[in-house]
Amino acid sequence: MNYTADTGATKTVISEKLYLRIPEKNRPNITKCTDSIIGAGGKPIKKLGKALFNLELGPLSLQKELVVASIDDEALLGLDILQNEEEGAADILLSEGVIKFMGKVIPCIQVGLPHGQRRVIVSEDFQIPPYSEVIIEADLERKEDESEDLIIEPTEKFYERCNLLMASTVVNIERRLTAPASGKIGDLISALDRFEPQSSYLYFSMAQAFSRMCGRNQLVLQQTYTLVERAVQLESENSDYVCELGFQLLLQSKVKDAMRCYRNAMKIDETSVNALTGIIRCQLNENLLDEAAQQLDFLNEVQQSIGKTDELCYLSALLAIKRGESPEKPLQLLNEAVDLHFQALKGHPLGIQYYLLLNPDFLLNVIKDYLHFAPQQPITSGQPPNPVLKKCTQVLGALTRTVPGSLEALFLMGKVHFLSGEIDSAQGTLNHCLDIDNTHSDAHIMMAQIHLFQNNFKLANQSLEVGLSYNFEVRDHPLYHLIKARILKKSGEMADAVKTLQIAMALPGVKKSGKGTSQKKAKVQEISVNDRVSVFLELAEAHRVLGEQHEAAKVMQDAINTFSGTPEEVRITIANSELSLARGDIEMALGMLRNITPDQPYYVEAREKMADIYLNHRKDKRLYASCYRELVEKHPSIQTCLLLGDAYMSIQEPEKAIEVYENALKKNPKDAALASKIGQALVKTHNYGKAINYYEAALKSGGQSFLRHDLAELLLRLRQYDKAEKILKLALEDESTTDLDMMMDQTKYLLLLAKVNQKTERLEDAMTSLSKARDVQARVLKRVTVEQPDATAAQKQLAADICVQMSDQVKGQRDYEKAIKFLKEALVYNENDSKVMLDVAGLYLTTEDLDGCQHQLMTLLKNERENDAATIMLADLMFRKNEYDSAVFHFQQLLTNKPDHYEALSRLVDLLRRSGKLEDVPKYLEQAENASSRAATDPGLNYCKGLYEWYTGNPTAALKSFNKARKDSDWGTRAIYNMIEICLNPDNETLGGEVFEEDGGAPVDREKAESEQIAVRTAEKLLKEVKPKPGDIKPKILENLALVQTKQKPNVEKALNNYMEITANERDHVGACYGMAAGCMVLRQTPRARNQLKRISKNNWTMEDAEDLEKSWLLLADIYIQSGKFDMATEMLKRCLQHNKSCCKAHEYMGFINEKEQAYKDASYNYECAWKYGNKSNPAIGYKLAFNYLKAKRMVDAIDICHQVLSRHPNYPKIRKEILDRARASLRV
Repeated sequence: MNYTADTGATKTVISEKLYLRIPEKNRPNITKCTDSIIGAGGKPIKKLGKALFNLELGPLSLQKELVVASIDDEALLGLDILQNEEEGAADILLSEGVIKFMGKVIPCIQVGLPHGQRRVIVSEDFQIPPYSEVIIEADLERKEDESEDLIIEPTEKFYERCNLLMASTVVNIERRLTAPASGKIGDLISALDRFEPQSSYLYFSMAQAFSRMCGRNQLVLQQTYTLVERAVQLESENSDYVCELGFQLLLQSKVKDAMRCYRNAMKIDETSVNALTGIIRCQLNENLLDEAAQQLDFLNEVQQSIGKTDELCYLSALLAIKRGESPEKPLQLLNEAVDLHFQALKGHPLGIQYYLLLNPDFLLNVIKDYLHFAPQQPITSGQPPNPVLKKCTQVLGALTRTVPGSLEALFLMGKVHFLSGEIDSAQGTLNHCLDIDNTHSDAHIMMAQIHLFQNNFKLANQSLEVGLSYNFEVRDHPLYHLIKARILKKSGEMADAVKTLQIAMALPGVKKSGKGTSQKKAKVQEISVNDRVSVFLELAEAHRVLGEQHEAAKVMQDAINTFSGTPEEVRITIANSELSLARGDIEMALGMLRNITPDQPYYVEAREKMADIYLNHRKDKRLYASCYRELVEKHPSIQTCLLLGDAYMSIQEPEKAIEVYENALKKNPKDAALASKIGQALVKTHNYGKAINYYEAALKSGGQSFLRHDLAELLLRLRQYDKAEKILKLALEDESTTDLDMMMDQTKYLLLLAKVNQKTERLEDAMTSLSKARDVQARVLKRVTVEQPDATAAQKQLAADICVQMSDQVKGQRDYEKAIKFLKEALVYNENDSKVMLDVAGLYLTTEDLDGCQHQLMTLLKNERENDAATIMLADLMFRKNEYDSAVFHFQQLLTNKPDHYEALSRLVDLLRRSGKLEDVPKYLEQAENASSRAATDPGLNYCKGLYEWYTGNPTAALKSFNKARKDSDWGTRAIYNMIEICLNPDNETLGGEVFEEDGGAPVDREKAESEQIAVRTAEKLLKEVKPKPGDIKPKILENLALVQTKQKPNVEKALNNYMEITANERDHVGACYGMAAGCMVLRQTPRARNQLKRISKNNWTMEDAEDLEKSWLLLADIYIQSGKFDMATEMLKRCLQHNKSCCKAHEYMGFINEKEQAYKDASYNYECAWKYGNKSNPAIGYKLAFNYLKAKRMVDAIDICHQVLSRHPNYPKIRKEILDRARASLRV
């Protein structure tokens, strides 16, 4: 364990994650902590409590009560330990690398990790890059009235070395704390004016560094302009200073003033390359392309002797872009610019000069220009990575690691991840961006685009509105209206989409380029040509969908006229072909696309569109493939090869696809995507043997270790568990690795190994693998936030998933406390995960912690009002609290909005049954049936109908309904389980019960015995169809129950042995204990059966065990009745009726007890309930009810029941003679 000595912490704190990693048996007990823990930023830190710990600090051991809280460090050593009153305060000697404390020498290292960052808080939140810490001379002053506060004032010597002001200011700029940043640069100017008023170079160098890192923040640029002005005033003939003044003006978009400065610099020094470069920048800004081209040619000639520079390559690329040249040229120049730029950084240590050379402003401009050539829609899964986006990721990765607080870099990284199809990474990066500055409206708009892509219209709209709330000028941004229109379009509100797009069209800069707009609104109205074209195309498409073909054609013609001669012209042609296609003119569409030549932008997209037309409209697979072959011929690259291979796969020609992939892999042997494609193609063709051989050969050849996971996954799928385990264990041999990517791989291998263990029913080994995965992932999370910040969200989600898997594992073993603990740990990583919150609530419900369940559900529903699963569970909770009306209300509310929500409907059917209101079910079934024309065949509705028929004593109709749901992936398993239960006990009798064995009915005949055996065989067949989840032992329970139901001694004894094996692992498994008791009753071993049932009779009622508990209580009541213990039997029966008021058998037993006690009125009531809830279908109950009516002198009622029985069972014995005739005779008298 690593301690961080924090002299700013008054209390020693241990991390919650570290505490949870301590084995439970060794973990100290947590008690309530009343102290409030406040972070350096002033925000409260979430705490778990406090506990007594044994600490070992090097050679020093001591016992101390520590606070357990959510902190990043493993432990923070505070003043409560370091400032010991008896022994004296600790001496921290960083120069010697030791802490002298309590007579011991404790080794320590100075914080400043090579791979990490420390968070330093003064009055704001800063991040300091590694190795940037400096020990300074300062005066400390303590306030009299506030003993905890210290005032730190630098000494005069410190002020003299004003360069040391740098770190604080740089970090402020990175974090976009613009007010303090610009203020501190003002302090710097004052310090320079005071101590170095003649140092022009200091003014100049400071301005350079700050201006290139501030993300063009105007407040900061005003201050840096002042710094350069001071330098120019001191040396007015220095052309470099004058050039820098021009650059500062250019950063502020004052192009004409900048041009004047650069021309003045040329007058001072005619050979100044900086001045000439600046003039070219201004000319390109003003779209004076011919003049810029001439100057660039001249500059290229001048620099031939010393070689190209990054700036020159970039300006040449910019000229090529503005001239609309073929993408190859500007991309080549941009690549050269980036390579030259990073070469110049080699060998420079991190410092002012490094940041100056890094020039984030330059790199951000390069990225923006790269994005002109990137796809404008996210790459779909399985598509090859786009080379432009790949290059952007590399540049932005380097930039965000060095300048972690650059919002512009983070925002662009999020955008690049989104376009690369890495949606989770994009959301993680943008969330990080918004954590730093939640007013970043561009990030909110980008987040809206991501939500829109995921069809999350509500969240997309919410992001737009939040962005608008922070910056009302967003409404003047065409992109806002474009996204809004897309949301409306996807929601089917096409007329509103047209109105929104028309507003966008009316904004400056859309129909015509916005270069002439005022500077005040230039930033708000800045819109790329690509997005301008998107507004036109979306409007044309919206008109087309509304059937307004003339309007659509008119908008399209406007687009052609406006963007003629630009690279986007081709994109408009492709969209125009869509309009022709919509009119049914396939030839015209193909003709337009054929005219797009290989040297034009969007050629690849045009050929893809042609291929789509050939495949989906012409149904011509040959021409479809030829489009992609032509692409490979004209544009040979890994990307086009992958497109051709994918095309062959889509038309079921995997052999050709594999050939294409293999040829591409020969040219690029280290391409992970290609290697994976080959393996996947072989698997898709079911050529598993060849796929395994390919993976094994690739692994032996080295360099393809990432395929190990694919191979293990394939072996797992093929049920070759031993081989999969061997490969995974080989991959996990090097457990001590410190490489972050390898540690991430280790987590994946361990999770796959856990799956292998689960499949082979080695649950302890599975748990061990999951525990190891959890530990490795904890190490990953410590480092990923610094080394790969964009992957943080995905890695946190993986950590949460591991905890959920561990929870599922222990939940299967009914260790609910541990399951809750693991789920709470998952919520530490993702506190808003609604599924995990719901699982926690479910476990609280299972463990009878009703208040905890309600609190969790209310928290969840506060965040997500329309969470159906939470509403269903809340209704269950109300039922458990005996608040039936509230429970039904929640279901009614849900089913009114969604009558076909079958999950809710099935739960409502069960709830109404348990509350004794089954007569209310038909109206809800009818409502669901009317909600959809296909409802009659819907598996969900048939499942609900089956439940109702089963609960109302109609097993034949129930079987028919369940059979219709049997093959469904969602409802099938549940339907089969219910069908098996019906087959094993169609008449809802007490299996093994003796009270009603020969009571009131006809003797058991051979025909009935044969039908029972047929039903058992049907149940056995159905059991073979069940596909249980790992750890689900219900199939075993039912399989053995079928053996008991045969009532053949060898089968029953076999079942008992199997049940004993189950209870050896889970002693109080209700289903297994009930099965054993039923088997014992069949073998006439009543005492043994009673002991089994008594063991589980006081178990807490849970929805999971509800049916088995009810059967157990009924069977135990039967045994007590046989022994004459009516009071104990009544207690069991009341427990049944408490949880299921419609329990027909419980009412029948209660009636029997009342009858024996000659309480005929009570007996009549219970038999009446049994008759009602049994759907008046069991003649034996009808007989008993009529008999007790007769005894209670209710002759008319007795006659009425006799008629009901005889109408369904005309030959039912004795009822006519013994009850009907006697009741009639009594009436006559």
